Amino acid sequence: MEWLPWGPAAFVRARAEQKPVLLSIAVPWCQSCLEMDRTSYADEDTAAVINQRFVPVRVDADERPDVSERYTLGGWPTTAFLSPGGDILGGGTFVDRERMRGVLDRVLAAFARGPAAAGAPSPLPASPSGDVPRSEADLARLVFDTFDAGHGGFGAPPKFPHVAPVRLAIDLWKESHDEGLRAIAVKTLDAMGWGPLYDEIDGGFFRCAANRDWQVPQTAKLLDANAALLRLYLDAGAELGLSRLTGRASDILRYVQTWLSDPEGGWFGAQQADDRYYAATEEDRRLLPPPPVGAIPFTDANGSMVGAALHAARVLDDEGLRAFALTSLERVLLAGYRPGDGVAHFSEWRGPLHPARLVARGDPSAPLPLLATRAGSGARGLLADQVAMAAANLDAFDATGNVVYEMMAEELAHYAIRTMWDPGAGGFFDRAEQEDAIGLVRQRLKPFVLNCEAAQVLRRLSATSGEREFARAADSTLAAIAPRAAEHGPLAAHFLLARRQSIVDSR
Repeated sequence: MEWLPWGPAAFVRARAEQKPVLLSIAVPWCQSCLEMDRTSYADEDTAAVINQRFVPVRVDADERPDVSERYTLGGWPTTAFLSPGGDILGGGTFVDRERMRGVLDRVLAAFARGPAAAGAPSPLPASPSGDVPRSEADLARLVFDTFDAGHGGFGAPPKFPHVAPVRLAIDLWKESHDEGLRAIAVKTLDAMGWGPLYDEIDGGFFRCAANRDWQVPQTAKLLDANAALLRLYLDAGAELGLSRLTGRASDILRYVQTWLSDPEGGWFGAQQADDRYYAATEEDRRLLPPPPVGAIPFTDANGSMVGAALHAARVLDDEGLRAFALTSLERVLLAGYRPGDGVAHFSEWRGPLHPARLVARGDPSAPLPLLATRAGSGARGLLADQVAMAAANLDAFDATGNVVYEMMAEELAHYAIRTMWDPGAGGFFDRAEQEDAIGLVRQRLKPFVLNCEAAQVLRRLSATSGEREFARAADSTLAAIAPRAAEHGPLAAHFLLARRQSIVDSR
């Protein structure tokens, strides 16, 4: 396959040659994505048709979350067909080798008949709107209505290890002493941490589970999810008085530091799914190659992990971990920060790349295989990176008292407000405007959960810096997304946590 990267050159070629674009969106840790590469795209006849009759574009969803958010059709891998202008003409997810040729023929025939035959352009879905629940209690009830009393957790399958609803349940229990809320938290923490979603041998949480009872896990392990769960289990262990939760947090940390960390500082984004490996016993795993680890240090995930590691260092009294977290923060900033221009989504490390070591297996010299990747810089101007790194710098300031970290957090927040703030309706778009943006990327989204997180960071910044601008921006952000909260099921907990923080900080 003669893949081109997402960018103006691919669409200039599509317009010049009057060809549709075949957009493949994948992630390197996804088994289905790898299978489609091994089968459908590896077929010589299929590849020849795509290379000759289409403009093939490949996007790594981790590297370009802004493109993935707008063009992913139901999951990864996505196989989307676009007009030369970047509009969606059709598509779906996995297309097997047998069906692929027929799909290509139908798209080509429709494209030859013109846009009306190929399908109308697909605009981004409008943001849901509705009345804000009358009270915090009403919205909390909507969140906890999604609780699975039989198996723990929240929402319908595929089941993800949602952190915010558990955090909310604990906070409300501490205020109300409602033992039902405590039971929700404990049931979920136990089901996630001692069920099929957790790898008892190597440690760490899998991405999600296909079934309500947490069976059939999707066995990729992601840094950002494990960072959030590490912090949750640390806090829950202390606040619920359950030492087993603190022990599980220590085991999450063991996984992250053994498999995902770079000894020089920072963490890689994911470990690849491998159902055969993870179904094997500890003895049998020694005979199998371990799943590869992604070689890219993503800024947003590293920011989350810096905060979690600093928190763990304090709770577990681990000075070495504290030093590693601060080194990691500074390494990511050195590689990706540009004065006045925020942080990039990822950047090539300034120095040699060292894989994690198999220290848990007694062989500290054996490196993990790293997923193939390109060197260079990632997308710049994404809200997620600015929010996560601002939070990480505030965590570092809290841990050290070094005002330089607080100043960096302010700088990143000012950059986000300057380039991504919606002056009309309030709240943040997911990325800064791009002059050469293509297709749906020209339409700026306002992500719900990320705006909740931004509001929390801004409130923290207002408290530490004394700048009321940050508090006003936080309040305006929450007001802008409030009408959408009830539409997000268990994720509405993010809004409640942010609003509760805003109320406390304003007193």
